[in-house]
Amino acid sequence: MEKTILKVEDLHYIYGNGKVALNGVSVDIHEGERIAVIGSNGSGKSTFFLNINGVFTPEQGKIIYRDTVVNKKNLKELRKNIGIVFQDADNQIIASTVMAEVGFGPMNLKLPKEEVKKRVDEALAYMNISDFKDRPPHYLSGGEKKRVTIADIIAMKSEIIIFDEPTAALDPLNAMMLEEVLDKLTLEGKTMLISTHDVDFVYRWAERVIVFCQGEIISDGTPLEIFKNEEVLKQANLKQPTMLEVYESLVEKHLIEDTKVYPKNTEEFKKMLEEQISFLGALA
Repeated sequence: MEKTILKVEDLHYIYGNGKVALNGVSVDIHEGERIAVIGSNGSGKSTFFLNINGVFTPEQGKIIYRDTVVNKKNLKELRKNIGIVFQDADNQIIASTVMAEVGFGPMNLKLPKEEVKKRVDEALAYMNISDFKDRPPHYLSGGEKKRVTIADIIAMKSEIIIFDEPTAALDPLNAMMLEEVLDKLTLEGKTMLISTHDVDFVYRWAERVIVFCQGEIISDGTPLEIFKNEEVLKQANLKQPTMLEVYESLVEKHLIEDTKVYPKNTEEFKKMLEEQISFLGALA
């Protein structure tokens, strides 16, 4: 049975201007899950993230991390274990060198110097940026900065990692690099929540999708359940992933059999076509 690592109950958050950003959000997050959080701009995704990692304090509701209700006394423990990689790397980077930047979090945990150095070296190697350690992070490229901000969180050894629009402003090569890092983190059993507008990425990567609309969760299910639900897509202003759209279009035109085995990327799509062509050839 999946263990619940984070439980959110009836979360409400109102901005200073009176705008209701979260309106009664409740959700359970389980160990090792790959969750995509989607919805249009202003739907509450980022506000939700900033509440569950302790940057914002909710007006109402509970955040329960590993069976303990989060309060002012144990807020530091929550922030240590739930790391967030912001959309804009420049908003996260504060130190004058890459090494100092990645070491900032572990230093704040009051760890011994040897442990801080070990964590920094490991995180830099993990993100393949050891050569950058003495360079000023603000002069790095966008993709390199993104690597640094992910190394920040890896050095903290966070159990849950939140990525807010991680592929924004990344070129295709760096976006591919990011997916490789996500695959590595998955193999290590990390729990990940990612907000993105890239439905094709969501479809091939996530095992669970949470849909926000006007500060509320309107749907929570597998990618297939979400993207086959026209009502949810319309309400959240979303579109179907290309692979699903192509598959359903070919089935509708009777060009392929509806095997209910939905390809999530081009490799799977090619394999499905080859199998169907081979099967039809055997019948002929």
